[in-house]
Amino acid sequence: MIDSRELRNALGHFATGVTVVTTRNAAGAPIGVTINSFASLSLDPPLILWSLAKKSHSLAAFEAAPHFAVHVLAADQRALSDRFARSSDDKFADVRASSGLGDVPLLPHCAAVFQCSVEHCYDGGDHMIVVGRVQRFATDDRPPLLFYRGRYASGDDAPQALGSLVRVVC
Repeated sequence: MIDSRELRNALGHFATGVTVVTTRNAAGAPIGVTINSFASLSLDPPLILWSLAKKSHSLAAFEAAPHFAVHVLAADQRALSDRFARSSDDKFADVRASSGLGDVPLLPHCAAVFQCSVEHCYDGGDHMIVVGRVQRFATDDRPPLLFYRGRYASGDDAPQALGSLVRVVC
């Protein structure tokens, strides 16, 4: 039997980017959640994927939403990551979001933003896997916010935070 805590610790050795995924619920209220389970899936057609815990309060909104946006956070956006990682009735308070495809909220100053239509949703054990078709995207030349072994890191401090991993990759 695999111990879930030990597995989580082992998976933490894989450095990931930090993203916030946004949509609107059936009543039109903005919804957002911090995730690091984001990946490119296909260039032709342009598909990405991400997953959301089935115990998430946002699950019903994302299951029903036809559109969403994935925001790749920049190194200076740790506070934004923390805001959307917590349960709250108004995660968007004081956030100057604009509107994107399907009126989905778009967060400012991110390293990249992918506006997507939902292509598929799959069962993934204790998560729902969402495949999105990229309809629009934008990038900004900003260092990314990273997550490694349970802590934040940025492109600027990645060599110290990631140690030998960076030396192997570079």
